[in-house]
Amino acid sequence: MPRSIQILWVVMLLVISQACMLPSLSVPADAAYTPQTALLQPPPATEELSQPTASETPSTPLASPSPEPTLQRSRIALWSSAFNYGTAIPAMYTCDGQDVSPALSWTEPPPESQSFALIMEDPDSPGGTWDHWVIFNIPSTARGLSASMPTTGQLSDGSVQGTNSWGGTGYRGPCPPSGNHRYIFRLYALDILLALQQGATKSQVLQAMQGHILESAEWYGTYGE
Repeated sequence: MPRSIQILWVVMLLVISQACMLPSLSVPADAAYTPQTALLQPPPATEELSQPTASETPSTPLASPSPEPTLQRSRIALWSSAFNYGTAIPAMYTCDGQDVSPALSWTEPPPESQSFALIMEDPDSPGGTWDHWVIFNIPSTARGLSASMPTTGQLSDGSVQGTNSWGGTGYRGPCPPSGNHRYIFRLYALDILLALQQGATKSQVLQAMQGHILESAEWYGTYGE
């Protein structure tokens, strides 16, 4: 073998031996590695939101709050031609006079009214509220009560009178022991006739009316020293 070739082989062996002696290059195990090819991948497609089709739309619309009902008619009103609202009751309607009931009138009630009830009371009585008049099953066609109503328990028009605080039936007028008292007349339009007998108490009438009051109205006067 020529000497030049021998020298070339020696040089190649030296280069190979030096390369084997170099430390190997390695990537730490905890290092993140991203192939360069990954950068070339397109981003994942996002799902496009679309409006529902007619077949996907609910058959019934979403409920919306209902408006509050409004009263289409005027409230029933009560008054007396014998005295103005909140003023003194004339003596003829009291125990100091003839002690007869004053005339009362009211406006048109709700069309579904079946009867009326009227209660007169004195909230200023020293021993608690004093009942002066309890009358119910007044015909729905009535638009008032005349002055000097009878005090019998059953009236000819079908009206029925309850018991007052004196223990009798019918009207008893103002008769305060002292001071100036208020006397309140309350009218109730009802959708039924009350299944009560003459002489029923105010509490019995109020209990029977529960859930059946269509409208109510009041009028009051005063009497006393």
